[in-house]
Amino acid sequence: MPTVKLTNENFDQTIENSDIVFLDFWASWCAPCKTFGPVFEAASEKHPDIVFGKVNTEEEKELAQRYQIRSIPSIMIYREQIPLFLQPGALPGTALDDLIGKVKELDMDDVRRQIAEQEKDQETT
Repeated sequence: MPTVKLTNENFDQTIENSDIVFLDFWASWCAPCKTFGPVFEAASEKHPDIVFGKVNTEEEKELAQRYQIRSIPSIMIYREQIPLFLQPGALPGTALDDLIGKVKELDMDDVRRQIAEQEKDQETT
């Protein structure tokens, strides 16, 4: 499945209506972004069960600010509306494929339990 252009208007809906979302925060002037773009596109073709969204930080400054994107490219991952990962830097295809595999293998019930425990711990401190 080709990548999806995400904007402030369709971002939240995409996250809410998709099981797994990989995001690429990028800009047209960014050389590492241009290198990573084809890697991200190739992954989107290999994994049609995942939404691969691209956020142009020049056009979508509000989204970039919302997620405090300070370096591009930056990769962000959601699964079942839970943010799991945010990291600046381009990844080689093998590393991106490895990351995709790990996200698919996650036990989301365990993730939710860990989040609840962390929130409970924060309330008591």
